[in-house]
Amino acid sequence: MKHSLRSSSVLVALLLVLAACGDSEPADTTAAPSTTGQPSATTVAPTTDTTTAPVDTTSAPTGGTLVVAMGEDPGHLNPGITTGFNVHAIAGSIFNGLVELDDNATPIPDLADSWTVNDDATQYTFDLADGVTWHDGEPFTSGDVKFTFENILLNFHSRTKGGLENILASIETPDDNTVVFNFSAPYSALLQRLNSTEAPILAEHIYAGSADVQTDPANLTPVGTGPFMFESYAPNDQVRLVANPNYFKAGLPKLDGVVFRIIPDATTQLAALEQGEVDFIWRVPGPDVSRLEGSSDVTLYKVNSGPGGGFCIPTLTFNLDRDVFSDVRVRQAIAHAVNRQQIVDQAIFGQGRVATGPFNSQLTSVYTDDVTNYEYDVATAAGLLDEAGLAAGDDGIRASITLMLFPNFVNYGEIIKENLADVGIEVELVALERSAFLPRVFGERDFDTNIISYCNNTDPSIGISRMYLSSNIGDIPFSNGAGYVNPMIDSLFDEAVSQSSEAERAATYAEVQQILTEDMPYLWLVETEFVAASGANVSGLAPWSGHLVEAASIGS
Repeated sequence: MKHSLRSSSVLVALLLVLAACGDSEPADTTAAPSTTGQPSATTVAPTTDTTTAPVDTTSAPTGGTLVVAMGEDPGHLNPGITTGFNVHAIAGSIFNGLVELDDNATPIPDLADSWTVNDDATQYTFDLADGVTWHDGEPFTSGDVKFTFENILLNFHSRTKGGLENILASIETPDDNTVVFNFSAPYSALLQRLNSTEAPILAEHIYAGSADVQTDPANLTPVGTGPFMFESYAPNDQVRLVANPNYFKAGLPKLDGVVFRIIPDATTQLAALEQGEVDFIWRVPGPDVSRLEGSSDVTLYKVNSGPGGGFCIPTLTFNLDRDVFSDVRVRQAIAHAVNRQQIVDQAIFGQGRVATGPFNSQLTSVYTDDVTNYEYDVATAAGLLDEAGLAAGDDGIRASITLMLFPNFVNYGEIIKENLADVGIEVELVALERSAFLPRVFGERDFDTNIISYCNNTDPSIGISRMYLSSNIGDIPFSNGAGYVNPMIDSLFDEAVSQSSEAERAATYAEVQQILTEDMPYLWLVETEFVAASGANVSGLAPWSGHLVEAASIGS
C-alpha cells in the first residue's frame, strides 16, 4: 500500500548552485578551539592592539572598493532577527557586537572596551567604548544594548533565544557607558556569544515602537555603528556600503567602500574572482581547490566558522507532526538508507566528513562518538520499515514524502532521493528561496522533511541547543524545526550551561548526544569545511569574523 503524506504538493523549479547558504556559512579557522570553561574573576579584555590581529592598521594601502560575491540575496539586512549567513555576511560590516572573536575564537573588544566577570560567572559588567555614534549621528549607549537583547535578540535570534532565555535574569544599565548582565546560574559561555554574529547591537531609536521588527522598513536601510554605512540595496543584484568616517576604531576602515554582488552560481563566482571582477568569494567549488593551491594570483582560506556561525552540519529535519515520522523506526530506517559518504564525495567533493550526531567532531571538549551509529545499510533500513508497518505496495512504494530545501542543497536532495527510492520511499524535491522557505517551515510547519545547514559556535549553548529545546518551537528561523519535545533533553541542556567543570559538562553533553541519536529527530548528514578565496592583492580580511572587511585593504 502506498502511504501519501499530502494530497498535493507543488514542485518548484530546481536551481542547482553550489553557493553558500543555510543557517550560516563557515569561515577561516585552521583548527577548532575547544569550548571554554568558567572564566576567572575579573577577566579583563585586551586592548584593541591585540597580537592576534591579522593586520597592521597603519601601514597597509588604503582606499578603493572591495567586491564580495554572495550566493543569495539577503532579503533584508537586520542581523538581530536571523542567524542566516546571507544577512550576517553583509550586516557584520554595518553593525558591531559588544565583543568580537579573533581567529582563535578569543574575545577581543568591539563596542565594549573591557569587561569583568564575578567569581561564579553569574554577573558580567561591560565598559562601553567612548564616542561611539550610530551612522545617523545619534549616540550609542548602554540603553541600546539592553533594548536589543530584551526586544529583539531574545525574541527573534534563534541561537540567542534558545541559549539565554532560561538563564539570563536581567540586564542593568547603571549609566550610559556601562551594561551589566545578571544570570540566575553560572554561565561561562557569554563572551563567546556577544560578537556581531551572535548578538549584533541595534539602535533603540530606530526600532523602539516598531509594530513588527521582522518586517520593519528599517531592515532594508540599516543604521549601525560599524565600519561601513549602508548606501543602497538592489535586490538580487547588489548591496553597496561606504566607509564610516566617524568609526570609533582609529585607522579603520581602510577601504572607501564594499560591494556585495549577488552571483548565484559558484563557478561564475570563481571565474569573476580569477578575472578580477570580484575580490573575495566565500566558497571555492571543491574540484577547483587543488588547481588554485599553487596559484600566485589567489589566496585561499580554510573555512569552518564565520558570519552566521560555524562548525556547520547540514541536517535532514523530520517534521514530527507527520504521522509517518512519529515512529522512531522510520526515522532510523531513513538514517540507514541515506548514503552520507556519497554526499561527502559527490555533493561537497570531500570538503568535510560524515556526521556522527548533533555535535560537530571539532568541538573536541564536548563531542563524543559513543553514540548510536547508523551505517549505510539498505537491508537494515528495509527491515525497520517493515517493522514499522510501512509495507511496500504493488508498485514497490512504501511512502511518498516531500523534501524541502534551499536551491543550493539540491545536490544533497538528489542523492537522498536516489537512496530512499532503494527502500521504497518516494521523494519529491521542493526547492524554495529563503523568503518562501522560512515561513513555510518554521511558521506554518508545512513540510515533511527539509535540509538546513545548522551552525553554532564553540559552545553547545550557542547554536546546538536551539534545535532541540521544546521552548524554541515556533515562528523563529532556524529554531526547533522538527518540533521535538523531550523534557530530559530540556533539563540536560539547562544543567550543562551552569556547570563550571569541563568534565561535568562533557558528561552531560555526552548524555545529550546519546539520547538524540537514539531519538533521531533529525538526521545529521555531514560536517562541512570549505575553502574561501580572495585576490592575492587583498590583505587584512577576517573571514572567521562578521567584520570581514573592517581592516581589509587592496594593494596594487
